[in-house]
Amino acid sequence: MQRVLIVDDSGFQRTLVRDAVSEEYEVVGEAENGAEAVDKFEQLSPDVVTMDIMMPATNGVEATEEIKSRSPDTTIVMITSVEQREMMKKAVAAGADAYVTKPFDGDEVLEELAGVV
Repeated sequence: MQRVLIVDDSGFQRTLVRDAVSEEYEVVGEAENGAEAVDKFEQLSPDVVTMDIMMPATNGVEATEEIKSRSPDTTIVMITSVEQREMMKKAVAAGADAYVTKPFDGDEVLEELAGVV
């Protein structure tokens, strides 16, 4: 079973993602910002990271860059709002493998993960 780290500054959004993926993936941890995501990534070595873009401290693009520089094979799926199209382009340039737009349903998240994992 693939191991997933969920990153979002909203506890509600983390819960939505966890509920969507927990039957098919092992959720090994959660982080509230990009800096915490990089730390938890180092500790937990997940196969997949779901990553919000707009977060305090270190944003999702910066965290994606950092994680991909350490582990290019890690799959990162961005979960972002539609208004963040420019940031999404930056996330793809930083190494994001796929993205889902908020609001989402669980099937959308699973479909994107299945397409890149």
